[in-house]
Order: sequence, then structure tokens, then C-alpha cells
Amino acid sequence: MINSSNTNGGMSSPSSSSVNPRSPGLKTYFKTPEGRYKLHYEKTHPSSLLQYPHGKSVTQVTLAYLKEKQAQLAPTPSSSMSASSGVRFTAARFLGGGNGGRTLSFVGGNGASKSFTGTSRSSSLGGLSNCNSMLTSNYDGKGTYLIFNLGDTIYISDFNSQDKDPIKAIHFSNSNPVCHAFDAEAKDGHDLLIGLNSGDVYSVSLRQQLQDFGKKLVGAQHYNKDGSVSTSRCTSIAWIPQGDGAFAVAHSDGNLYVYEKGKDGTGDSSFPVIKDQTQFTVAHARSSKSNPVARWHICQGSINSIAFSSDGTYLATVGRDGYLRVFDYSKEQLICGGKSYYGALLCCAWSWDGKYILTGGEDDLVQVWSMEDRKVVAWGEGHSSWVSGVAFDSYWSSPSSDGTGETVMYRFGSVGQDTQLLLWDLSMEEIVVPLRRCPPGGSPTFGSGSQSSHWDSISPVGTLQPAPSMQDVPKLSPVVAHRVHSEPLSGLNFTQESILTACREGHVKIWMRPRSSESPPSNSEGLLSTSSKEKLLMPGKVGGSSFK
Repeated sequence: MINSSNTNGGMSSPSSSSVNPRSPGLKTYFKTPEGRYKLHYEKTHPSSLLQYPHGKSVTQVTLAYLKEKQAQLAPTPSSSMSASSGVRFTAARFLGGGNGGRTLSFVGGNGASKSFTGTSRSSSLGGLSNCNSMLTSNYDGKGTYLIFNLGDTIYISDFNSQDKDPIKAIHFSNSNPVCHAFDAEAKDGHDLLIGLNSGDVYSVSLRQQLQDFGKKLVGAQHYNKDGSVSTSRCTSIAWIPQGDGAFAVAHSDGNLYVYEKGKDGTGDSSFPVIKDQTQFTVAHARSSKSNPVARWHICQGSINSIAFSSDGTYLATVGRDGYLRVFDYSKEQLICGGKSYYGALLCCAWSWDGKYILTGGEDDLVQVWSMEDRKVVAWGEGHSSWVSGVAFDSYWSSPSSDGTGETVMYRFGSVGQDTQLLLWDLSMEEIVVPLRRCPPGGSPTFGSGSQSSHWDSISPVGTLQPAPSMQDVPKLSPVVAHRVHSEPLSGLNFTQESILTACREGHVKIWMRPRSSESPPSNSEGLLSTSSKEKLLMPGKVGGSSFK
């Protein structure tokens, strides 16, 4: 899964080569109805630093947009500043340092001004260096950063730089980081959350980490320290929109904990024993000083992913038991949900308007859920292995109906362990109408000619539905199916100018969107039909709205 906050900044054109030299057999472009997406550059980790096995840590990616600093942050001293040459080299590369002793005034890929004095010589992030460097006190780090985990390390890369190596590495000595989230609107500077395999959770300031030369977290607030609340693995973490610093952490034991950033947690942090593991329950902290402030028992077995709607009204969870569950967060009430066709669900994502939810999992399908109908309204068939990441493209421009501006088509993407990126178009006219167009007293029919009870009525609030029959739900075919990595994929994200794909081995690729001057492809290379009839698609444009 890839998380994001916002992205800005221009990008230069990619190499003209159509074959990726690092991944033989993989093309560096793919075609869509609106034009050609091209591999712009890649981000990865220094292989020399991987000292430990990955374990259960699969690479996840978060995009973080740091705004201009509002107030001065004093540099945090680090005991490793004078001892670690690799750390100095990180700072040297971040500040634009090169060979030879000189003072540089440099503007990096993110446009943040820095100054550097010293000499450096190294071939990798962990190499030798002879530099004496210090970040200036007015360094603010404004720009866009890519944060990803691998093994026992969190890596931070300058998103707007084509340098593939990270500018910062943060090591964890006792456990592996497995999930993270960023909040561009954080008020007190702590904008980055990190969840560990041990169950421990940290909140930190991303800017403060970039200012520090060390390889450990600085200025961190520690939650669930040493398993004081839960000893089960963190699986997913998210800031609560409009939550004033509140965030949610999902665990592999089926529990979700709600924390309030800034609370010291000195009160009693225990919760009542869960009597029935199969029932949804919410328990609140016994003390106003406790942190976490609430425990949601969602399911029996692991919660694999969580996602809030953009306004924070609804919370979606998917789990090992194969169920999607959607809750009214403020009312702490189960609204709807249902079962996968087969196996666990691994990922979920909201549309930017909160009308639809995507899920993917072990049945190789992408499910589209409608909040209005409270049921599955489409299945996407195209992956040949587990679906590990899904996301809506909020920047893709859809045709409008009757000049009302209402969205009549959505673009979304999915990635899987089959190493493929699939793009899909969800047409409201073809997919969502069966329930609202069916005649009074009747239900729509599909290929078999028999009536489907799946569409008889809107499900009552709080109902978890069984998996519908395959013949009951309209099928989608992908617009594009492209093998983007040589390793199984773990997530994707859409930005204003690109698509990001990540594999579980810690490699991230940035695919540049078609330029507005490009015409749609004249042949069918790289394209798959979206339905049995021809569908006319308007050329896609890069939108200018802020990232949801």
C-alpha cells in the first residue's frame, strides 16, 4: 500500500530507451486511451545496508509534502554526528556536496536552500566520507518526500530528485517498521506516524528527522511502549481526517486502537476482556489521561488494512476473515460490509467523493463497493495472483453528464503479486444502474437470464453480506495491464503528474503521465478492451485539485 498527502514540483523527461536496463524484459512505458505513460525514474535502497532478513516487513510507501516552516526548529544534537561517516555522507548528498573542499549554496530537487562545507568521498549511502558538515539552523526542508520501509529501516528520498538513493535512513534496533502515515496539516510538528512489527508506535516530526544526522529517531513520542497495550503486530496506521491529532492503529489480533497525539498516557491503559471475538465492540479508556483513548475490536484474526473517507465520516477495514467492514466513525456504528469471493482481503481505498470503496485480496479480484447501495456493484477481473494495492486516481479527468459536473466515470488502479499494474474505468452508466433502474417488483437479470436477489434492495444498516454469486455482479476488464516490476508489488499511488508503483523488495518506480499534447495511441498495443462494446473515452487531463 502507498499513502500520500500532496505532491508538487515539475519533472524532466525520461530516457528515450524503451527497455529498462535494471529489469530486462520490462518496458519503460505503457499506453492508455489518453496517451503514453513513461518510466521517469526509480527510487530504491542501498543494498549494502540490508543486514537483516525482511521478515514480515513488506515495503509500504508514503508520500509526504512538507510545507514551508512556520516556526524555527532547533537542530537536535546526535551522539553519532562525529562517529558515523555514513551519516555525514547522507547529509553531504542531501545538501549537494561533491568532491573537493568548498562552501556550497545549493537548491535541491525540492527547492529548499541549504549550505554545506566540507569534502566527501563515497560510493554508497553507507560508504566512507571525510566531510565536516552542519545543516544551517534555518533549513526548513520544504518539498515532497517519499518514505518507505524495508527490513529494519525507514528510508526517506527526495521525491523531486532523480537520484535513486535515499537521503536519510532511520534504523530500528529491536523491530521492523511495517506501516506509516503522514499528515501535512499537523499542528505541533509531529506529522509522521510509524508502526512496528512489535506493536510499538511512534509519532515524529519529518522535518526534525531530516535536520538530524543520526540514524535513530529524534524527538519521538512513543506509544504502546514494550507492548503495554498490545503485543500484536501493527498492520495499518492512519491519521483521522479532521481528528485534531487523533490517529488509528490496526493490529494483527483484530483490534484497532485510537490514540490522541500529545497525551502522555499516564492513566490506566487497560481495557475489558473481549468476551466474544466474533462480535464488533468498542471500549473506551477508563481514565481521561489514558492513551489510547479507545479500542475497537473489529474481527477475529488480523486487520490487514484500514482507510478513512476523505471527510473522516467513515472508516473502512479489511481483514484476514475476508470481510470488508464500513463504520460510521463518530457514531462507532457498523454500516455495511461483505465477504470476498475467496480468502482474505488485503487492501482497501476510498474514492475522493466517498461514494465508492475498492478492495483487493486473495481471490485475485478487485471489488467495487457502493456506499449508496451498500453492496458490491462491480468486480474487476484481470490479475492472476493476489491483489496487494488499490487506489482511485483523483487527478484523472472524467467526462461530465449534462453539464452538471457529476462524475460519470472513475479511473482506478490495482497492483498484485503477479507484478502487474492494472488501470480500470468505472462507468456509472454501465455499472451502478442495475439497482436504480430495475422495474418495480423486479430485479435485473444477467447472462444466465435468472433474477438476482443481490439487487433486490439496499441492505439494512449493520448487515455483513455473504459473497454474491459471480453471475450476479457486472464484470470489469482493465483498460491497461502492464508488468511494471520483476518482483511482486505491494502498493501504488496517483499524483498530479505521475503514478507510483512499489514492489515488496523496496523498489519504487515513478511513471510520468502523458503530456496534454500527446494524442491517444493509434493501435491497441498495451490496451485491453473495457467492455464488449466500444467505449468512447475523452482524453485524460492532469487535474489541478489538491490530493485527497
